[in-house]
Amino acid sequence: MRRHIWLVVLLFGLALMFPSGVMAQQFPTKDITLVVPWAAGGGTDTIARTLVKNAKKHFGVNVNVVNKTGGLGAIGMGSVATATPDGYTTGVITFHLSNYRMMGLAPLSYRDFSLIQMINIEGACASVKAGSQFQTLKDLIEFAKKSPGVVTAGHAGAGSVQHLSLASLGVREKVKIVHVPFDGSAPARTALQGGHVTVAVTTISEILQLYQAKLVKVLYLEDAKRHWLYPDVPTIAEAGYPNPKIIYARLYMTGEPWALPKGFRLIA
Repeated sequence: MRRHIWLVVLLFGLALMFPSGVMAQQFPTKDITLVVPWAAGGGTDTIARTLVKNAKKHFGVNVNVVNKTGGLGAIGMGSVATATPDGYTTGVITFHLSNYRMMGLAPLSYRDFSLIQMINIEGACASVKAGSQFQTLKDLIEFAKKSPGVVTAGHAGAGSVQHLSLASLGVREKVKIVHVPFDGSAPARTALQGGHVTVAVTTISEILQLYQAKLVKVLYLEDAKRHWLYPDVPTIAEAGYPNPKIIYARLYMTGEPWALPKGFRLIA
C-alpha cells in the first residue's frame, strides 16, 4: 500500500469542506448526520471524525458523527439506506455491505446508496500483545496446530475483512482458531490489551498507535509490499503464507440513489 492511499483521507477531508457557491446557498441549511456503523474509537470512527472536524467552519453547519453498531455494520448502513433522501443523513459504508445478502443479515446492496467519495482502501493485519510468546506468524500457526482451539482471535465480526483474513489462513493451514466477534476493531484492540484474546485482527491503520507505542507486535500485513509506516513488519507472503488479497474499503455515501441535493457531488 503506497503512501498516497493514506493521504487520500486528508485530501478528501479538504475537498469535502469547500462546497461550491451554488451549493452553499442551497445546501445545507441544517446539521448533517454522518452514521458510522462501527464502535467509537475504531479506525472507521476515527477517520470519519477527522473528515468532518472542521465542517462548521466551511459548511456553516455541523456534521455530527453517530455510531450505530450491530449486525456486522448492517444496522448503521441500513439506517442510511432508509433515511429521508435529502442529503442530511450520510454514512461511511464499508466492505461488509457486499456480504449481507449472502449471510442473511440485511437486504442491502450498493444499489441502495449514492456514492459521495471513496475514502480509503487498506489490508488487514494480525497483532499480538507486546511480550507475547508469538513473535512470528509461523509461531502462531504452529502453536495452533499443536493446540487446536486455544488461539483466540478478536476482530470486527464474522464476515468482516479482519475475520476473513485470519479465517482463510486457518482453513488453508488446517488449524482451529476460535474467532471472537466485536462491534468494531476498537473493542477488539481493548480485548487484546487486556489479555482476553490471543491475537487481534484489524486493518492496518487501526493498530498504528499501539504499534508505534510498542504495545503490540504486528505479525504480518496483508499487502503486496512492506508499508512505510511499518518498516519492520513483514507482508504475509514474507511471513511464508499466501496473500488472500482481501481489502477493506471505506466509502462516504448517502441513501437512495440519484436523490442527492443539487451540488452535493461537489468532489466527483
